[in-house]
Amino acid sequence: MTNDSPTGGAIPASVPTIDPKAAPTLQHAEAEVFYTEAIRELAATDIPFLVAGTYAVSAYTGVTRQTKDLDIFCKAGDYARILAHFKQAGYAVEIVDDRWLGKVFKSTHFFDVIFASANGTMPVGDQWLEHARQIELLGSQVRIVGPTELIWSKCFIQDRGRHDGADVAHTILKAQDQIDWHRLLSYLEVHWEVLLMQLLNFRWIYPSERDHIPAWLLDELLDRLAKQRELPTPRMKICRGRLLSPTDYEIDVKEWGFAGVGGTGEFRDG
Repeated sequence: MTNDSPTGGAIPASVPTIDPKAAPTLQHAEAEVFYTEAIRELAATDIPFLVAGTYAVSAYTGVTRQTKDLDIFCKAGDYARILAHFKQAGYAVEIVDDRWLGKVFKSTHFFDVIFASANGTMPVGDQWLEHARQIELLGSQVRIVGPTELIWSKCFIQDRGRHDGADVAHTILKAQDQIDWHRLLSYLEVHWEVLLMQLLNFRWIYPSERDHIPAWLLDELLDRLAKQRELPTPRMKICRGRLLSPTDYEIDVKEWGFAGVGGTGEFRDG
């Protein structure tokens, strides 16, 4: 029996099943036994969860690459439930950052439990579960993050150590007909310029595929940019760069007088 509520643990019948285009390879082949056990353990609970990360990218794009871990997304309220369940089952657990990330270990193998982005812009919510897809993974039926939410989860990963722009571009290229562009815009409403950057990046990479981006969306974002250019320069010096890379833009906040996402910075003259 399935539960049609997004908060139910069983996968609703309304969640479409897809055939993954590919699957990642494991950096450590022996980790497959651990992942198989962990997925089976999760699927047997009443806790809703999603598989994301490299497994989702491979499923939608056909890109096969090596992965060292497994990303499990859940709502914030279920984060502690998942960690507590595995702790009671004899696994080691670690709260890496209580704002977004925990880990479950067995020996040297682990999977991540994620309920938001590191920068706080991307909380996992009911819509993620409502718009998921269903696949068979390591012998269990699981929900994977939908392509719209997959793009959102990667838009801000842009620093020297890791940049997920290629994942965004490949998802648009291979799954554009499954993306809810209105919902993606609503997710990035406050940070619409980040979405515009990703779309321009795609258009530059794939000039022959520019029609993958809806004309209305590009018109909307360019109109916002045009209106913004008519306005005066903001008085307070702000650097949003730390949403992309806390390390690379640290000097802006600590030494150059810029405010970060919160707090107060210096004011421009005039």
